Amino acid sequence: MNKFRYWFSRMMYGRYGQDALGRFLFAICLILCVVSWFTNYFVYIAALLLLGVIYFRMFSKNLAARRRENERFLKCTAGIRRLFSRNSSGNYDRKNYKIFKCPQCKQKLRLPRNRGKIEIRCRRCGNQFIRRT
Repeated sequence: MNKFRYWFSRMMYGRYGQDALGRFLFAICLILCVVSWFTNYFVYIAALLLLGVIYFRMFSKNLAARRRENERFLKCTAGIRRLFSRNSSGNYDRKNYKIFKCPQCKQKLRLPRNRGKIEIRCRRCGNQFIRRT
């Protein structure tokens, strides 16, 4: 097994490999394969052609062109990815922080988790209140 890993790592040296566009195309390819079970033969041919494009991009040595393709893909899908990302606006790192609203002015306050009961002072109105983090 180690010989295969060594051979594969040597073969992939200087090649582009996998990126976000490649993963997206692979997901589309899998969907087309499943759809081809229930539809005609042309969907299966489209899935195979898409798989060929994926392998072409993965084994390509033209790094600059593949990088430009991936950057264009990321730029076009930035809005959609932002909607589904965990740290989109208003959705702070909830693992490490807890969000409170000031009872007086409704200002959102972000505080670190696991600090016990603490006294919070609103930066906007100066109101003080106690909450458990």
